[in-house]
Amino acid sequence: MSEGTMQRVAVQQDGRRDRDERNAQRRAGRLRRGLVCAAVVPAVALFAAACSSDSGSGSGSGDTAQQKGGGSGTSAAPTGSGDGTGAEASPTVQAAKYQKLPEPCAVLSKKTLTALVPKGAKSGKKGSSDDTASRGSCSWSSLDNNGVKGSQFRWLNISFLRFDSDTSRGTGEKQAEAYYASQVQDAQSVSGAKNTKSEPVAATGDQATVVHYDLKKKEGAFRQQTVVVRAANVVVTLDYNGAGLAGEKTPDADALTKSAEKAAKEATASVATANGAAPAPSSPAATPSKKPSKSPSASASPSKSSAKKD
Repeated sequence: MSEGTMQRVAVQQDGRRDRDERNAQRRAGRLRRGLVCAAVVPAVALFAAACSSDSGSGSGSGDTAQQKGGGSGTSAAPTGSGDGTGAEASPTVQAAKYQKLPEPCAVLSKKTLTALVPKGAKSGKKGSSDDTASRGSCSWSSLDNNGVKGSQFRWLNISFLRFDSDTSRGTGEKQAEAYYASQVQDAQSVSGAKNTKSEPVAATGDQATVVHYDLKKKEGAFRQQTVVVRAANVVVTLDYNGAGLAGEKTPDADALTKSAEKAAKEATASVATANGAAPAPSSPAATPSKKPSKSPSASASPSKSSAKKD
């Protein structure tokens, strides 16, 4: 398969990515509106109950008490602090943990990108966004052309969506939980997908799921991995697929999944870093050594895995 053909495939996938992101933004908007409605319904019910109570009291003592400003409890308006001022208490909601997002095309190290998209580590294409503090994305494509032996194609996309806390919609974390669930469900219900499997991803964000499946296209058989992660009020969605074309071997599904999970963990960690947290260590620092170090400065030496990290 020619490089021009695969470039068209990458463009098509970027186009689908853009459509998916627009759909995701619309879903997020519907989610926010749904949460607003959910918050309004109890208030309407309370108002209706208060009206019903007032209408049932007739012209008796309840009306007289209201006219005199007495505390009969028939009024639907809260009195707030109860200090006699009649001031209503302002509703409060817990502030969102993360206030900004990382630069999407810079969340993965050169080493990670080279492993996932060998011929496209520098091909990052930033997605359009009208609010970079709330949403962002980046995609990469790679075509390793081996001539008559065929080609290996890879496509990677990472998107971020951040939710702010709001008194009518609820906390940013609550909104992110709902969006996370919808993203997982979407990945599990792709039309034409075969051998779909879902698994939890350990030690990544607050919630993480990987969905992988096979998808037949006119260009060849693609193996798709979608990792959805929620970190507090931010949802990270990573899509990674690969195909062996023109006679090349189909890539190993387990290897693709492992690479996708590693990249998703790295991208998720970048959210905390962008908000001022120190970068996470590349290996567990709590693992004790079998023998005590003779050098007092040995603990300051970087681990092998840290030294390898770009």
